[in-house]
Amino acid sequence: MRTRWFALALVTVLAALGSAPVASSKAMAPNATTITVTMKEFKFTLSKRTVAHGLVTFKLVNKGALAHDFKIAGKKSKMIGSGKSGLFRVTLSRGSKIYICTVPGHAQAGMKGSLKVT
Repeated sequence: MRTRWFALALVTVLAALGSAPVASSKAMAPNATTITVTMKEFKFTLSKRTVAHGLVTFKLVNKGALAHDFKIAGKKSKMIGSGKSGLFRVTLSRGSKIYICTVPGHAQAGMKGSLKVT
């Protein structure tokens, strides 16, 4: 009796799977956006000014002579040395997000801006 019940359950599950639509891996992947942030004295240049809410990967590229970091939505990257790069991931909610370099004097000198999150 137990074997019959298992076989019936297995056939039911396989039949259900056979008729269910199959989602592609692209459809199942979360919406993730990458923004390249070029850092130099004393400004940031972002490859996008508007981004969809959710997980955002910032590719930080320091083309300046000094070390810089990137702070947005209360999260701060590690310090990126001259000629170096790094990745920084943050989940962003909708709204306008201010970003800055936290090295003393850098934001005041122009290393700041605003990213629109839709």
